[in-house]
Amino acid sequence: MPEARKEETNKLHSSYRGLTPKTRALFGIGLMAWAGIGLWTTPQVESALGMQASKEEQDALDRKLAVRVSRVGGEEGETSDSRTN
Repeated sequence: MPEARKEETNKLHSSYRGLTPKTRALFGIGLMAWAGIGLWTTPQVESALGMQASKEEQDALDRKLAVRVSRVGGEEGETSDSRTN
């Protein structure tokens, strides 16, 4: 990490740590509220700006992000009850 960036990070961290616990808690709650509002309003903003994904685009993205589970090892037809430890 470059030295100037490290100093900025330390300065920001020490400024945050210098706040009173109540102020830090309110700051954290405010950040969570801001993030929640953003997640809640994103679909409305996307549709208002004409940036909403089509059904085909959404399906393609869902296929890319789908979790694939595969079984590794063991014999076909083997159940957990038939294993010996």
